[in-house]
Amino acid sequence: MRSPRFPLLAFGLVAVADLGSLAAGPGPGHLIAKPLLMPLLAAWAARRGAPRLLVAALLCGWGGDVLLLSDADAAFLAGMSCFAAGHVCYLVLFTRAGPHRARAGLLLACYAAVLTATLVLLVPDLPADLRLPVVCYSALLTAMAWTAAARLGPVAGAGGALFVLSDTLIATGVADWPQPPRPDLWIMLTYVAAQALLARGVLAAPPARTASYQPERTATP
Repeated sequence: MRSPRFPLLAFGLVAVADLGSLAAGPGPGHLIAKPLLMPLLAAWAARRGAPRLLVAALLCGWGGDVLLLSDADAAFLAGMSCFAAGHVCYLVLFTRAGPHRARAGLLLACYAAVLTATLVLLVPDLPADLRLPVVCYSALLTAMAWTAAARLGPVAGAGGALFVLSDTLIATGVADWPQPPRPDLWIMLTYVAAQALLARGVLAAPPARTASYQPERTATP
């Protein structure tokens, strides 16, 4: 019988293979490995008794991953929609996790400032047909990242922050800003770490916070 940790081990190996292929340069390795990542992480989460919304968020990420393998504009917008659906799943899940933690207001102000500054600088350099979708998506992504930190704490919070960083790197590439060497490597590294930390943060939440994830049962007289 396979260990419950088998999908996590497989996820780690596939992630290393994917990042290694990106570091080595263009090749088929990324096209093979990338679509396997989120299903493996979702399988591990499901075996750990994860709430359905977490599994749904990870599978939405898988849909976005597959669509973004194409360079077509329609695929980019469809992929963004898949990730947006995943962020909605995360938002609903996180808001069920209990009250805000200390300093949530300060964190909100920081995220709002970063979002505003990024959009002011970035939007004018984006193609006209992408400006509104990127603004809406960025606001949703930022709300997810803040809620992860404010409701679940530092592990999920780090995941949310890395997700913001990963998608910002994508957006700057679309805007034709200067990129670091091997930009796809840094995008995938931050993205894979983000999803893994978000999943870990949900699964590691204290029982008092995860209790509300489960459907209520009414006792029969």
